[in-house]
Amino acid sequence: MIKSEKILVSGEAILRLLPHRHPMVMIDKLLVSDAESTITGLTISEDNVFSHEGLFTEPGLVENMAQTAAIRAGYAYEQAGKSAPMGYIGAVKHLNIHFLPGVNSEIHTEIKVENEVFDVSLIRGRVTCNGRLAAECEMKIVLKR
Repeated sequence: MIKSEKILVSGEAILRLLPHRHPMVMIDKLLVSDAESTITGLTISEDNVFSHEGLFTEPGLVENMAQTAAIRAGYAYEQAGKSAPMGYIGAVKHLNIHFLPGVNSEIHTEIKVENEVFDVSLIRGRVTCNGRLAAECEMKIVLKR
């Protein structure tokens, strides 16, 4: 899944691309963002609000995919010299959780835009951990401009 070892954005610089703030930030690096896909990374910490009994839970996986879509918009808007709009999850379909990654694992999340109409994007998200598919879904993301 990873197309590049280069990190585009990491650490606290992530906050300029996301409307989220700690403890709700579920991305710690932006690896790829182009017309085709966006790929992010997250090293799961024990104190993550979605970590429970040593595992990263289902809501965390869904939020991570949604934030990968959000950072795609934030990065594109920043590149155009504009501030990013807020976005919302409009719908989640075909959610499959294959396993829950453990604390201290690094996950990589890729989203691909299937369709965009006005301020609504249909995305397909996939989360992997150590090369294994952990979760996948389709999401409808709505931007508020």
